[in-house]
Amino acid sequence: MSITLGASILAADWSRMGEELAELEAAGIDYIHWDVMDNRYVPNLTFGWDMISACRSATTVPFETHLMAWETERDIAKYVAAGCERILIQPEAHIHVHNTLRVIREEGAEAGIALNPGTPLAMVEDLLPDITTLLVMTVNPGFGGQAFIETMLPKIEAARALVADRAPHVKIEIDGGLKPGNVAAGVEAGATMVICGSGLFGPEGKAAAIAAMKSGIASAGVTA
Repeated sequence: MSITLGASILAADWSRMGEELAELEAAGIDYIHWDVMDNRYVPNLTFGWDMISACRSATTVPFETHLMAWETERDIAKYVAAGCERILIQPEAHIHVHNTLRVIREEGAEAGIALNPGTPLAMVEDLLPDITTLLVMTVNPGFGGQAFIETMLPKIEAARALVADRAPHVKIEIDGGLKPGNVAAGVEAGATMVICGSGLFGPEGKAAAIAAMKSGIASAGVTA
């Protein structure tokens, strides 16, 4: 089984974002994860489609966007035009979640659902045919640098069983507090996509940090 490693660029130097993305690609990252926050759904304000569009030419790796924002269906086309191949939404932030997923697909992107630590897995059961990715958050969304919530491991395992039974096309992604020392537990629980954020921007450099994460993933008996 192949596990892909994505970089959340929340902790990057925003004044040189293009260079940061190019460095991540050179260091071996598989995809870029954009955490879009609106200061309403979560208590933080980050970037939008203009920033993503401006950075699209800096790297060739895929872009994934996690919309931590209220009622974003009217903005989906802008994120796709900016270069996002996959868009994940929070089910609590949309009155008609099924319709928003339809809009994402019709605009030409893959659709996904993100579940907060306090959001039950049942929220996604009826939406599995409409998504390609299920993100199980292992921290509460809003800020980088948080500690991994170990009690999410049974939820990842339950997600793996649900997907295997009802939607084997869906990939399970995890995000939040993941480091070389704990990522194997998430992969063993069922994740096939892993996001790392602040851990990639330390003094050891991106290449060493990515190598360490992939080594941690490999210790679970899979290949990153």
